[in-house]
Amino acid sequence: MATHKETILFTMDRLYESVEKKGPVCVGLDTASSYIPPRELRRSASHAEAVLAFNKALIDATVDVAACFKVQIAYYEALGVVGLEVYAKTLRYIREKSALVIADVKRGDIADTAVQYAKAHFYGDFSADFVTLSPYMGMDSLEPWFSFAEKAGKGAFVLMRTSNPGRCDFQEREFVGGDRLWEAVGAKLSVLAEKHRGSYGYGAFGAVVGCTTNEAGYARQRFAPLFFLIPGFGAQGGTAKDIALLLKDGNGGVVNASRSILTAWTKSADAESAAVTADNAFAASAARNAVLRMRDEIRRETASV
Repeated sequence: MATHKETILFTMDRLYESVEKKGPVCVGLDTASSYIPPRELRRSASHAEAVLAFNKALIDATVDVAACFKVQIAYYEALGVVGLEVYAKTLRYIREKSALVIADVKRGDIADTAVQYAKAHFYGDFSADFVTLSPYMGMDSLEPWFSFAEKAGKGAFVLMRTSNPGRCDFQEREFVGGDRLWEAVGAKLSVLAEKHRGSYGYGAFGAVVGCTTNEAGYARQRFAPLFFLIPGFGAQGGTAKDIALLLKDGNGGVVNASRSILTAWTKSADAESAAVTADNAFAASAARNAVLRMRDEIRRETASV
């Protein structure tokens, strides 16, 4: 019988094992209708239906080469109630494929409100393996999530040092004693991780760390018990060389890419023709190739570190 500790960290251990087997790519399903081949939009009853069909095609094409999937809820909320139905169906489809899914919801409230959010995203229609959280109301905004994660055997990625330019407004501000805000967040998360570490040394709650940082090696060394969710690759300027410094022996993190994978079909040799003739099968094949290129590029850089 699994111990309590094994139960609460099972999902992060599964993610580590998925990276070992498939590589560190996380496919971001931030699916806007403008990313879908026009041919598919025309023959779908609605944009929501087209998004779901597109998502399923890409999941089928990449599930054996992607460590996990990340679904950004905003793209589905923008479609209204039917969009949230597509969100729920996308999460369910990923889990039916025995794959891991991160719900990118960036919640950060406290007390009973946090409890309700945790119920919503760890159970029921919106159930996911991981969520993203903002810690900037304090550690009491994370505590209800951790309590539910213990019961459900799930995990979270907490915003620590993001990849957007505006991070400098607050995250780089120094505290008395020298730590910057993002370092203070990492220190708190590391204490939490030390209390609840899984089979591979990582805590149930990891951290979001953008790969555009020039302190990647420092972040990886200082916050060794934190598994990283790494945004910023490709469209935001992050490179495989940056990513290699945030990983440990090619693991310890997943690298999210959304637009570069979702729109890979538009980068074909004959883009003008593809805009007319491309369907979901064409888009899914291009997405798979994009994942493989990204994975192999990261592996080459990791091997040279």
